[in-house]
Amino acid sequence: MSAPAPSPAAAPRGALSAEDAIRSRRSIRAFLPTPVGDETVAAILELAARAPSGTNIQPWQVLVLRGEPLAALTRELHALSLAGDPGTEEFAYYPRQWREPYLSRRRKVGWDLYGTLGIAKGDTERMRQQLARNFLFFDAPVGLIFTIDRDLERGSWLDYGMFLQNIMIAARGVGLDTCPQAAFNAYGAVIARRLAIPDTQMIVCSMALGVADPEAPENTFTTVREPLEHFVRFVDQIA
Repeated sequence: MSAPAPSPAAAPRGALSAEDAIRSRRSIRAFLPTPVGDETVAAILELAARAPSGTNIQPWQVLVLRGEPLAALTRELHALSLAGDPGTEEFAYYPRQWREPYLSRRRKVGWDLYGTLGIAKGDTERMRQQLARNFLFFDAPVGLIFTIDRDLERGSWLDYGMFLQNIMIAARGVGLDTCPQAAFNAYGAVIARRLAIPDTQMIVCSMALGVADPEAPENTFTTVREPLEHFVRFVDQIA
């Protein structure tokens, strides 16, 4: 049975065009407590599952958390983060050795975000507190955990990225916002135990879903994108 269409109450800013949804997508780091109905979440995920995948294997698995299960998991992970427990990553999301131009881009986005929050360089305590907010899903009413079968290869991970992007764009299309989060990978073992995720699967990432808090300073932050000429080359001839 197909999931019902999102109700008007779940789309506070109305439907957006595909271009507007893409251009307005940002990683939101403060959410309102406004509920998001299960039917709306189901409709977003059903639409996102139209993402392409090699030979249509559709490698994605999603756990939807809200209410007490969400609160219980976030309490535990937030406490671990504040206690200084770094956890253990199952895979390296970032380069083992940073180099340019990626190092400069990474530093800029970090300091730009901290700047909107009034966190000065060297204020390690406030940085620690902000990092720990990841594990509260930034107070979003819905937290999504994504898993993949361990025996799948890189192509399936590429497919997974398209599925994740579809979720973020579909959410914007009904006036909601998201924040994709790699930070949860560090606590994959804890999450797997609490959510009864089988050993044959591993966590890809998580995502916060809800209504952005328009008064939160961190939600005024917009990342800079490289100009087209820095990453596109039109090929007129080959060697």
